[in-house]
Amino acid sequence: MGQSTSGVAAVEHRSASTSPRHHAMNWRLAALLVGVICATGVAAVVGFVAYLTHWASQPLPLSAATEIVIEPGESFAAVADDLERLGVVGSTLFSWRARVRGLQARVQSGQYALLPGETADSLLDRLSRGDVMTHRFRIEEGETVERLLERLAATTHLRFDLSGSDPGNLLANLGLTAGHAEGRFFPDTYQFVLGYQASALLHRAYRKMDAELAAAWPARSTRVDYAQPYEALILASIVEKETAIAEDRPRVAGVFVRRLAKGMRLQSDPTVIYGLGDEFDGDLKRHHLRTDGRYNTYRRHGLPPTPIAFPSLASIHAALQPDSSDALYFVSRGDGSSQFSTTLADHNAAVRRFQLR
Repeated sequence: MGQSTSGVAAVEHRSASTSPRHHAMNWRLAALLVGVICATGVAAVVGFVAYLTHWASQPLPLSAATEIVIEPGESFAAVADDLERLGVVGSTLFSWRARVRGLQARVQSGQYALLPGETADSLLDRLSRGDVMTHRFRIEEGETVERLLERLAATTHLRFDLSGSDPGNLLANLGLTAGHAEGRFFPDTYQFVLGYQASALLHRAYRKMDAELAAAWPARSTRVDYAQPYEALILASIVEKETAIAEDRPRVAGVFVRRLAKGMRLQSDPTVIYGLGDEFDGDLKRHHLRTDGRYNTYRRHGLPPTPIAFPSLASIHAALQPDSSDALYFVSRGDGSSQFSTTLADHNAAVRRFQLR
């Protein structure tokens, strides 16, 4: 009994003395293993991020300009897939790079141009900024509303939302003041992005014409007697169609202003041509001048009822600040310039010289 009891005690003593060391060793091994795994993982992540950074700074395989359109609400994964289909970039790496940079949710819709030399990072920067392609549309000096609507409808990348519009109803269709639209849009170059509405572009052109006319109106000469700025716009449109020579514009405007003051008819060919519309075949005949009509300034006194085209700012200034000579007549010399005369006899001689030769 004494030996047995002593043996059991010895076993218990050894068990008690070795157990803490065993557990400590296991903990150290486990900690070491976790440390190795973490270090390996961190190294792998660091290495992957470094690889991504290097990859994203290299030029993409673009030998020519390429376009991509990102639709509103389109996911980043779909954008990356589209780029991969175009052969621009691998979708997986591109998606990872966007995730690392926190840009996946910041990509904006629109049309983008991808140019040779582009990198994945520069592309991500532009997609997140919304650096979309812009297009240009120019409203030409001397153009008419009818022609403008035709060109707007045929313009690529612009959404035409003015079907059924004409000079008579266009302003109403745009939600602007009622009236005739001729001459009401400022001729200039307007930038827009893919899908921009034609109506929005015309709103900008309308506001700009109002602003330019309002800015020029206070500086009008005491030689003019317009009841309102719209009358100056009408005369400016006639000046625009009569001459493209800068120095002749104030002189042409002066002739018309003096004729109006004297109660003389304007006798402007462009107004008659505008009134003929589609009937005009490029040859203005004597019977056209003799046939009465709202725009026939050979038959009617005063200004025509509306502008006949979009006047340039130079023509607006000319209409508001005409020259102060005594000329009452002018005729084209055939080279774009005009011959001005004070008397009818001199004018008839100029007509014979430059028009009937």
